Amino acid sequence: MYAIPLAPGAELRPLEPWQAPEFLAHIDRARAHTDPWIPWATYSTDLDSARATLQSYADKQAADRGRIFGIWREGTLVGGVMFVHFDAAAGTCEIGVWSEPAGEGHGLVTAAARHLLTHAFTTRGLHRAEWRTTPRNTRSRAAAQRLGMTLDGTLREHSSYRGERLDIEVWSLLAREWEREERTERTDRADRA
Repeated sequence: MYAIPLAPGAELRPLEPWQAPEFLAHIDRARAHTDPWIPWATYSTDLDSARATLQSYADKQAADRGRIFGIWREGTLVGGVMFVHFDAAAGTCEIGVWSEPAGEGHGLVTAAARHLLTHAFTTRGLHRAEWRTTPRNTRSRAAAQRLGMTLDGTLREHSSYRGERLDIEVWSLLAREWEREERTERTDRADRA
């Protein structure tokens, strides 16, 4: 297994079905905070359903159609990032993120999403990455903006959550925009050094 450092005491690692007990404990802590935004938080309510959620991503990974990663802070799973959809042939993907309150305010979600974008654009040669969120999820919208994404538009009353129809915003980033974003980030890091 590998781990990618995100910050002192924090790392990004794959989330796999055998980690279902840890994942369930995390989702139980995060449920009220993430349930409106991440549909599987509603469905991962016991060990079997948590394992099924992780297995669905393991199956996507095996088919090169998606993947899920956890963010650990001081040894505790506090959030994660995922390729909700990944289509190498079409050159597109969708990235999703989540966090429990203990994982917020440290830049971990943004740092982890940057690793996924680098993988998508640099390693795999994708052309477009999407980020979908509801306008009410201000933290998700802010992360998309920090990553340099552009709001393409709003799918009005697209999804249903507990009997209420929610708008969904579609944000995107193109490979050429990511290259510019990364050059700017490298320059900023060099200036700070």
